[in-house]
Amino acid sequence: MSQRQDNLIVVLDIGSAWTRMLAAEVNEGALRYCGHGQVESAGMRKGLISELGPATKAVKAANEQAERVSRVNIDECVLGVGGPHIRGLNTNGGIVLGSRMREIGPEDVRSAVERARAIERPADRTILHLLPRQFILDDQPGIFDPVGMVGSRLEVDLHIATCSGSAVQSAVTCANRAGLSVAEAVLESLASAEATLTADERDLGVCLVDIGAHSSDLVVFFEGAVAHTASIPIGGQHFTNDLAVGLQMPVALAEELKRAYGHAVVTAVAQHAEIEIQNPLPQALRLRSMAEILEPRARELLYFVKESLRVGGVVDALGSGCVLTGGGSMLPGMLDVAESQLRVPARTGLPVRLSNMPGELVHPGYSTAIGMLLYAHRTRVSRAAEKNTLRTKLRAMFASSY
Repeated sequence: MSQRQDNLIVVLDIGSAWTRMLAAEVNEGALRYCGHGQVESAGMRKGLISELGPATKAVKAANEQAERVSRVNIDECVLGVGGPHIRGLNTNGGIVLGSRMREIGPEDVRSAVERARAIERPADRTILHLLPRQFILDDQPGIFDPVGMVGSRLEVDLHIATCSGSAVQSAVTCANRAGLSVAEAVLESLASAEATLTADERDLGVCLVDIGAHSSDLVVFFEGAVAHTASIPIGGQHFTNDLAVGLQMPVALAEELKRAYGHAVVTAVAQHAEIEIQNPLPQALRLRSMAEILEPRARELLYFVKESLRVGGVVDALGSGCVLTGGGSMLPGMLDVAESQLRVPARTGLPVRLSNMPGELVHPGYSTAIGMLLYAHRTRVSRAAEKNTLRTKLRAMFASSY
């Protein structure tokens, strides 16, 4: 097994149901799949790490799988952050550039963002991302990159994504105990959007709902920028638990039946359709009985999504509709429920396919991990471009001094 490569990007997604690691290398500016690992999560409760020992073992097992496939020693990763502790808010702030107009530099942009982020928040809330929605230069809105422009006052509309500091630290501790250092943390819904949304959808307005096992994370884009982020404490496991209780069967059997025969719309299931199951004795099960349990939960989930959009002031900003991704989005009928609740078109979000990647990973369940790779790669490219620009300016500065 070779040493870790400098052009390797590895992401870690610790979900309620699955712990996944995905590795890719940057080859001629593009990402190329190297390997992945997936194991059942352990030590999780309601979307959060409750026991470090089992959770660490799951991370280590996923890492070992990824190392075997990619044949590379992995010692660093990008960590995905999601779950019911995610919160988002919009704020505004700005700076006066002086009595006379002057050219705006990167430091001015940073100062405006720092002014906008200076809001009170609970001690345990950690800022995950600072996402500018637009810059306003001398009352002129709709500016996305003010560097190089001239003005006397610069303001920024900012979206701040926050998370529980203790929840993130638990995930970092698991990674560290498994022999991994964490390079950066990424909001999982933002990553999923990176892998599934088009540029047109971001511009026209779209809501992405990533339905996980114990929660559903959502992000709204409008005019190309993040306008709203939130998390709904309902996920695919709640559907399964409803079936287990309603039909009086083990959770494992309920999950199996949900995947094979479940539907979120009662009227889409033939009235007399039934199957025979072992529970533990043979018995007939009407498929409509399952749908009658699953549909109310699906409607509840999308109702809370709509309420979140209303509170965020973006319920009317979905010009291109809604995109469902994540493992929970695969339940038949979910798109119909989304369209009826949100009154907009809905589609399933499949992640883009990386070079050399197995077809089995082109699945909504891998949207987050693949999106994290894309996000991390784009971030690296941006940072490299900034460094090159700085070097160019420094060279010009020193050259002009002689």
